[in-house]
Amino acid sequence: MSKNCLAEPLKLPCGAVIPNRIAKAAMTEGLASPQGIPTPELERLYGFWSDGGAGLLLSGNIIVDGDHLERPGNVVIESEADDMMLTALRRWATVATRGGNHFWAQISHAGRQTQKPVNPRPKAPSAVKVGLPGGQFGTPEPLTRAEIADIVQGFTRCAATVKAAGFTGVQIHAAHGYLLSQFLSPRTNLRNDEFGGCLENRARLLLDIVDNVRGAVGSSFPVSVKLNSADFQKGGFDFEESQQVVRWLETASVDLVEISGGTYEQPRLLGVTGMEEADEQELQESTRIREAYFVDFALAMQKTVSIPLMVTGGFRRRDSMENALEQGGADLIGIGRPMCVVGDAPRQILEGREELPRFEDGLAMWPFWLSFLNQSDALRTLGTFGIQFWYYAQLSQIGESGAPDANMRVFTAALKVMRHQKRWLAARKQGSPRL
Repeated sequence: MSKNCLAEPLKLPCGAVIPNRIAKAAMTEGLASPQGIPTPELERLYGFWSDGGAGLLLSGNIIVDGDHLERPGNVVIESEADDMMLTALRRWATVATRGGNHFWAQISHAGRQTQKPVNPRPKAPSAVKVGLPGGQFGTPEPLTRAEIADIVQGFTRCAATVKAAGFTGVQIHAAHGYLLSQFLSPRTNLRNDEFGGCLENRARLLLDIVDNVRGAVGSSFPVSVKLNSADFQKGGFDFEESQQVVRWLETASVDLVEISGGTYEQPRLLGVTGMEEADEQELQESTRIREAYFVDFALAMQKTVSIPLMVTGGFRRRDSMENALEQGGADLIGIGRPMCVVGDAPRQILEGREELPRFEDGLAMWPFWLSFLNQSDALRTLGTFGIQFWYYAQLSQIGESGAPDANMRVFTAALKVMRHQKRWLAARKQGSPRL
């Protein structure tokens, strides 16, 4: 690659071309209506990002079942889209591609990671409850074969709908402990049927979805998958299994795999560890590019596959991004948190900026004071996710006003997000029990 490798286009196996090597990573927005329909706030937010120079924008979770939201405020496509939904999706896609970039829908189902106020008895592979304090999640009910078949159709229908609305690709979310990740993990998948046991069975749902989605959108439309490099939990999905799944995805004509890691219980995607001791994964001949969390895994993976890989998590320095591309570990660089405040971060990097701001450094005293006041697991968990709420609040601020508020306090941000979610849930409850 040339020294200006970040500016080079990326041609995908399906023939689509991403204009440069920087992507806005998927970040949950929480800005849909109580009916799960895209809003003007989402349009404003994605216009802000489309003007910022990224070659690809990934949406936050678009949910295929309104009873299994990742968070209040998700966009939901769980049935044939009516005129109102299609019009809103088209408006969103038009604004989100006005900069000449791609805009892909991240399609997801939260499974057991559905919060109790949304669904106290969510569906999952097995009845394994999320192991976090605070009682946020109920004990799930195992899915039947018929329900699994419905989920395959839900992902397929959603992919066809967003293509018709003008999105330029899809990403199937099989990471971070959501439903497809739950099926992949022997820790959360205790089934003894054709969807449980050996890795081939645990990957069956993901591969069935990929096959059906590809059939629905055609051979020239980008289909990608977000996959954990590992769960970083003892007895969970590990790197050796992840490598095998990527080989299967390559055979299944997937165009791009985004490498991530962790779950709610072990949120390595946020650059932190959870309540339990992490199960660290050993890598041979690791480069240890320490700024980015998952480059080492992508580099090791590229030795056995040729499918393009995207790496997200921790990137701030331009030289680290260039090194990740030049050493072969990544074909596409995902930027997340900086873009919650600096919407044109990709353009700044492409034009020579050396390093993006680390806003989390200025927020670091928040979890410290919580742990100082009380050592309970619940407050430590709140400390970890309180900073995440600050970033959520920035997305809301952009959606409402067109600009972020970097001076917002963490406590103010957390209150803003929680109040919004409370109002959203109340409005949802007043309408149909399903979106």
